[in-house]
Formats: sequence, C-alpha cells, structure tokens
Amino acid sequence: MSLFDHPAQHEADLSRPLAARLRPRTLDEYIGQEHLLAPGKPLRVQIERDQIGSMIFWGPPGVGKTTLAQLIASASNAEFIPFSGVLSSIKQVKEVMAVAQKQRRMGQRTLVFVDEIHRFNKAQQDAFLPYVESGDVTMIGATTENPSFEVISALLSRAKVYVLHELGHKDLEKLLRRAIEDVERGLGSMQLEVSDEAIDRIAVLSNGDARAALQTLETAALSSEDGKIDLQLVGDVLQRKTLRYDKAGEEHYNVISALHKSIRSSDPDATLYWLTRMLEGGEDRLFIGRRLVRIASEDVGLADPRALEQALAAVEAFRLIGEPEGDLALAQAAVYLALAPKSDAIYKALAEAEKDVQKTAAEPVPMHLRNAPTRLMKDLEYGKGYQHAHQFQDAVVDMECLPPGLKGRQYYHPSSRGVEQRVQERLAELRKKKREPPGP
Repeated sequence: MSLFDHPAQHEADLSRPLAARLRPRTLDEYIGQEHLLAPGKPLRVQIERDQIGSMIFWGPPGVGKTTLAQLIASASNAEFIPFSGVLSSIKQVKEVMAVAQKQRRMGQRTLVFVDEIHRFNKAQQDAFLPYVESGDVTMIGATTENPSFEVISALLSRAKVYVLHELGHKDLEKLLRRAIEDVERGLGSMQLEVSDEAIDRIAVLSNGDARAALQTLETAALSSEDGKIDLQLVGDVLQRKTLRYDKAGEEHYNVISALHKSIRSSDPDATLYWLTRMLEGGEDRLFIGRRLVRIASEDVGLADPRALEQALAAVEAFRLIGEPEGDLALAQAAVYLALAPKSDAIYKALAEAEKDVQKTAAEPVPMHLRNAPTRLMKDLEYGKGYQHAHQFQDAVVDMECLPPGLKGRQYYHPSSRGVEQRVQERLAELRKKKREPPGP
C-alpha cells in the first residue's frame, strides 16, 4: 500500500499548474543536466543499472531537482516519500522511517526525498541518519544552498553530491515549444500562436529557471484574448526580469564576491553590473556600503586616501536620502574605487602585525613609552628616556617604539602606485633619519 500518491497519477489534471503537468515521465523527456544524464555519464549509468545510493542535488530553483528524484524512484520501483524542510517535524520523520523499515523487510524499497534539506536543523537531519546508514531508505536531498555549510557532516559523508546547473537558453526554448505543442498535458489544445521572439524573450527572462519559464508562458496564454503571444504580451505579463538572488544564501556571497573582485581589478563596467544585480535583487544597501568601506582600506588604502572618504560619504548620503536616489551615491563610490590606484599594503601590514601579536610573547610596554601621572610611577622610571618628537629637528627621533623582541621589525611596505608612491618616499626618508643621531 502506498504511503503517498505517486505524482504521475495527477499529471494530466489540467487544473494543475503547467510546470507540474509537464514533469518528465522518463529520463529521455528530461531536459538539461547533460553533464549528469547524457548517455554514459555516471549518474545515468547508475539509474539504468538500478544501483542508486543516497545523494544530494545542489542547484538553483527550477532546474529539475525534484523531477529527477521522482524519475529515479520510478526507475527503481521505489516508494517515493517527500519531506519538506518547512513542514516536517522530527516526529513525522521517525514515524515514516519506521514504516519504511517495515516495508524494506517485505522487499519494498523506499526513496526519501528531502526537499530544501538546508532548512532542516541538525536534530531533524540526525533523524534520517540511522535509516540512511542501515540502508532502510535511500535519501535524495535537494538544496539551493552549499551543502558543505547546510548539511551535517555525518549525512554528507553518506551521500554523493551532484551539482545541477541552471538551464541553458536552448533547453528553455525546447521546453517552451514542448509545452505549446503538447495537447495532453500542455497548452496544445489552446492552439496558441507564439512568436519566436516571445519564446526567446521568455527564455531570457526566466534566468535558467524552467518553472519560471512555464509559469510565464501559462500566464501569457491565459491573458491572451486571441491566442497570440508576442513580445508586447510577454512584457505586460512579466514586468521585469526576475533575478535569482537570495539575500541570505550563497548567491548573496557569490555576487558580493564578484563586485569586490571587479573593483579590485579596476573594472568599472563589471563593477556597475554586479552592483546593479545586488540593488535589483533587493540587497541591503548598508551591507553594500559596508563592503565599499572595507574595499577602500583593503584594496585602495593609501594609494588614494580619498577612497575611504568617498565610501563613507556614500554610506552617509544613502542614510540621508534613502532609495532609489541613494543608490547613485553607492554607484559613484563603487566606480571611484574601481578607478582608484590599488594597494593592499595596509592590509598586508596589519596581517603581519597580527601574526607577531599571536606568535610572540606579549612583552611589557617599554618604560620610555609609559606615561607617569603619579609620583610613584615617576620613581619607578615610567617615561624615562622618552624623546618628545616636537623637540627635535623635523620631529623625527631614533627612539625604538617596538618591544625589545621585535626591535627593527617593519610591517608596512607601501606600493609605488598613486599617492602611496609619495608615501613610500616619505617612509624611506623617515627610516633614514631614524638611523641618524637626532639633532636638538
């Protein structure tokens, strides 16, 4: 007896969304993921040989993770049991696992599909572990997030991770034409006239997401008065491109990394592109501002001291006027940083100083650098030997300010780019003077 109705039982129900009706029934109908499912590829071979183990599908929304899991279950004649990271409790997991354990003894295999496994907490994921380990169930997890961070190591070590890619333009066009022509499960009975330009536009706007493409096509079909779908109708249905951008997920970190590295590479055009991706995706503007401030010190530094001023001014400007006008201030600062001469000398200097602080003994502050506000401290020779710079020519003294164990250590090595070239010359002059006897 089945624990859940098989999805295929409802595939022809025309009241269901188009994307649900058109789910592939066989691997040959499946579109995309050729790197995994083309003839002779390892996963395809495993499915055809019915030698499937537990696995995790990692990829963006709408690329066929759930569909592939269902096809695997069907090919292996296994019971398909879906779990949702939003709705499933530990109690539910254990109850279903107990049933699956009994069915295994009766010769019935169970494939557990854990959708959005990244939403399961550690305790929920632990609940699957003994049954996966004993072979009572085969688990397929699906996630849009990096499983290295979101799946417990014990479960990860027992599952093969497969990366699914967003669908290519040609894949989406093929899927859309299939939906337009399919009379049984698609929109074929509507006898639609869809221009090539409209299909192309839907494919572009869907951003590699098959579900989004089919939803757009279905909405356009239902909105058409005469069965014709052209560019104008597509534009009316889908006001703007839906960007794949999760402010709390991996795409957030991927795009901010792209922005940072574009600025570091002095590419203002790429800088503006990635910045716009973040703005259009609804990113927290102050998060962007904080990263720009960081870049100003980490990648520009004293090669252009005004870079930090520009970044801080952009943050304050945004706080003052908000969206959307404040976005211009962020764009201005980002482009300024991209065009500025680059130096990571300050970044490296701080890192070297941190190494010494961590690896060497915390020596006492040298006596000549200590203040002596009380009589006792003066009697203990606090401040003895201190040379007040302003009492010497050029305000330069040869007094050592590092602890004895680090005497002569140099952390800051300025580059020869931008303003830092003059800083380099000044530092060389200072270090030369410090080696000379101070003049009164």
